[in-house]
Amino acid sequence: MLVKINPETKVFGIIGFPLSHSLSPVMHNRAFEELGINAIYLYFPCKEVEGVVAGIKSLSIKGLSITIPHKEKICRYVDELDPMAKSIGAINTLVNKGEKVIGYNTDAYGALMALKSRIEDLRAKKVLIIGAGGASRAIGFALKEEGAEISITNRTEQRGIALAKELKAQFYPFPDIKGDFNIVIQTTPLGMYPEIEKMPLLPDSIFEKKPVVMDIIYNPMETAFLKLARKKRCETISGVDMFVYQGAKQFELWTGKQAPIDIMKETVISFLKGEIR
Repeated sequence: MLVKINPETKVFGIIGFPLSHSLSPVMHNRAFEELGINAIYLYFPCKEVEGVVAGIKSLSIKGLSITIPHKEKICRYVDELDPMAKSIGAINTLVNKGEKVIGYNTDAYGALMALKSRIEDLRAKKVLIIGAGGASRAIGFALKEEGAEISITNRTEQRGIALAKELKAQFYPFPDIKGDFNIVIQTTPLGMYPEIEKMPLLPDSIFEKKPVVMDIIYNPMETAFLKLARKKRCETISGVDMFVYQGAKQFELWTGKQAPIDIMKETVISFLKGEIR
């Protein structure tokens, strides 16, 4: 893809650390190209977020994606939070409106769209969420609104217990998980490129009821955790689905145009298969 830069080119990007796993630039730049939008999306490795909002205003950066570990902390610095993002307490999207920068959360939308492609009605479904970070919060609050029954497990118990209290959910330490789950969602970075062999060490009992298992990691497309779930004969959902849906929502917030979602998904899958670079 040849990007032509001129004074009217709008700049977008992603902040987080590390960023080596992220395919957001690949996906969004292809979407801009498809719709003929004069814009570019860049990597901005970032360890601290205190100056980010002032920076994008002064540099006229039109929007940012937020990834680990900044989704919660950056909420303190935006001018305004979208109501859903405010209730979640975590954001993954910034939109620069000029005088103010608004924080949104499209993770919740992305997760629900991915799950509803397999399970239309989430009411009363028993869901185990592995992790207690920004994405976990978004998914937990979204599922709570759908009427799901949520349980949380997390390696750091204090953090997991705090999120469980907010969601009025059950908390289980890793070794002591109990219950028959309809859905299991892995939200930690364990298994993300380049450390693709890692995964949460959980009891096999979580797979007993043959739940639908989703991992929000999309690089690799099938994580070690999803491979294990498939061996246990569970239906699996790749993180690619959530990634593309949340990205499409970001694209629409930034541009006001309908995202070319099929092109975005095709691009991500082609990259992960090594077909494009």
